[in-house]
Amino acid sequence: MDEFIKLLDPSLDYISHEIIGDTIFIRVASNREEAVCPYCGHASSKRHSAYERSFQDLPVMGMKSRIIIENRKMFCTNPECGHKTFAEAFGFISPKAKKSRRLLEKIINVSLNVSSVNAADMLKDGIADVGKSTICNLLKKRYTPSRQREGHKGMH
Repeated sequence: MDEFIKLLDPSLDYISHEIIGDTIFIRVASNREEAVCPYCGHASSKRHSAYERSFQDLPVMGMKSRIIIENRKMFCTNPECGHKTFAEAFGFISPKAKKSRRLLEKIINVSLNVSSVNAADMLKDGIADVGKSTICNLLKKRYTPSRQREGHKGMH
């Protein structure tokens, strides 16, 4: 299982897994010595705390998968930085996201040629739990020019 987790990110270590219904829950933890502050770019090895973060990822052996990561919060040791702490970040998922980037791509690819209702039904069968409104929002974000999106933010 550790080899599968390393495909997601080499800095993750497999801890354990559990199968509940049609979903495999996989616990992982970072093996990095340091994390980089997203605000100033300074590396830190000073741990503040940790919390569990879970997200959906691509299916494993025909089962939906949910990754549970022990996400570390670190102290920024750069005295010039305006932030005292930051959460360790990973390239495979956006901050606060509930789905990995590669799962989002899969959802979009499935959704391109069918209705959002049909796509949600197809995806719920062994791929991911996703609703039609989430699919619509993903497609809007994907295919709306960024300048147009920025202009609409101020109007709400």
